[in-house]
This record gives sequence, structure tokens and C-alpha cells, in this order.
Amino acid sequence: MDARGGRGRAMPVAVQADKRFHRARTRPVRRRLWQRPWARVLRDVTVGIAVLYLGYRGVTAATHTPLLSIRRIVVQGNERLSTGEVDTILAGLEGRNILDADLSTWRRRLLDSAWVQDATLRRALPSTVEVQIVERQPIGIARLGDDLYLVDADGTIIDAYGPNYGDLDLPIIDGLGGTAEEGSVDASRAALAADLLAAVRSRPELARRISQIDVSDVRDAVVILSGDPARLELGERDFLQRLQSYLEMAPTLKGQVGAIDYVDLRFAPRIYVRPVAAPKGSKARTADGPRP
Repeated sequence: MDARGGRGRAMPVAVQADKRFHRARTRPVRRRLWQRPWARVLRDVTVGIAVLYLGYRGVTAATHTPLLSIRRIVVQGNERLSTGEVDTILAGLEGRNILDADLSTWRRRLLDSAWVQDATLRRALPSTVEVQIVERQPIGIARLGDDLYLVDADGTIIDAYGPNYGDLDLPIIDGLGGTAEEGSVDASRAALAADLLAAVRSRPELARRISQIDVSDVRDAVVILSGDPARLELGERDFLQRLQSYLEMAPTLKGQVGAIDYVDLRFAPRIYVRPVAAPKGSKARTADGPRP
């Protein structure tokens, strides 16, 4: 129909295509075989198995190679415990693979020795084990019955005392309790003796004079000095001050009393002195000591 309402021939109209409303021509994506999900899983599993196998073979080779066999054991820190004794305790460690050896087991064997307070074992590749020993330090010679033993501050009995320890300048300690079979003595009494000796350590000349210590009473340490038979009752504290007080007064006391049985220094400034010749049951004489 034309503009005047009559029928006429239709005119063709060119319309530009809008790509927003038409599906683009694309080719379907074909995944390669190795990109498919099940193939990736299979690949990962295969790689994992290969890595584990290679790791296993590597560990097996490392733990069997002669290059990593323990050939040297270096011992440090031991003084009383000889290197030969350490080697005897560690017999069987040499020749083992350094990566496979259980060093904690060998450390426990070392700790079974009474001289060893602590021990550290360290691998030094390719074939050396370094052993660091911390030895116990004896504080005195414990008298247990008729026998003498070295004892440390914790009350551990280290070894029987004999001529091989003659170079040790240590006091005899009585009243510790315990037995050699138990392997230790009363810890609180050992601690009292250790505290006393630590207190006088700053005065080496005085420390060397302590000949005997009696800790039968855990609240009263009794000391005998070399060259002086008097028993000095020091209590459980102020050991150095009380010993110094006695040494300052000793010439005067001996001049007045003569031979002294014991001196009680626990109640400064008052000092109680008992002569050797005093009748049994008599009270000790008192004297005023220097005030602290």
C-alpha cells in the first residue's frame, strides 16, 4: 500500500544485524586427554607414588651407606669420669648409622652413671657424635655407718670415697641419713650442708678450715674447724657471720673457759659456751659476742 492508501509493491529495507542478540559462532572445545579431571587425578597419584618411592629409596640408601657410619665419638666436659668409662657406656654406638641412631637411648645410659648429672649428644655429619658431659660436684664426704661416700648438693651418692679421690679437699658430713644401697641421702639435710658451704665459699681460707659438718638436726648445722675441737652450733642461716663471730671471740673464750666442748652461736649477740670439763647436765656459760 502506498501513501495514498492503495496497494503497491513492498520495498526491501536493509537492517544491520545487532550482535548482542545473536549467538556467536564458536567451535566446541575438545579437552585433551591429560586435561580431563580423572586424568589429572591419575597423574597426581602417579607423581605422588613416584616421589614417595624415590624418598624411600633415598632414605634407605642414606641409612645403609658406610659414609654415614659413626666412626668418632668426641667426649667433652668430663673430669672425674674418664673418657674410657664414657666409651664403655657408649659401647655399641660406634658403627651405627648416624641418621638412624637413637641418641636419646644412649643419653639415658650415660645418666645411669652416678657421676653424670646431665649429658647432651649431638650429630656432626658425616660420622661424628659429640658428647657433652655435666658432672656432679661433690660437696663433702658422707659418713654412712663405717663407710665414706662422695655426696652432692642434691643428696646423690656419687661414689665410695677412697685413695683415688685423695686430691679432693672436702669436709666429712655426718647425720645425712640414708644408705649406700638407696643411692641417696636425706635431701633436706644435704641441702643444709650445701647452703653452709656455699655461704663460706667467699672466704676460701675459712672454707678450707671446715673439717666436719653434722646435720643430724635439719635446723641446726654443727661445724668443727680443723685445729679446733669445739662443736660450733650455727643453726640454719647466717653461717658466715656466726663463724666470723666465733673466730673473733675464740682467743678470749679459750682464755676464760679453757677447753671448749661446744659453742652455741644461734642467739647473737648472746653466745653459749660449754667447757669440756663441765659436769654432765650442767648449763653452758654465756658470753656476749659482737653484735651483727
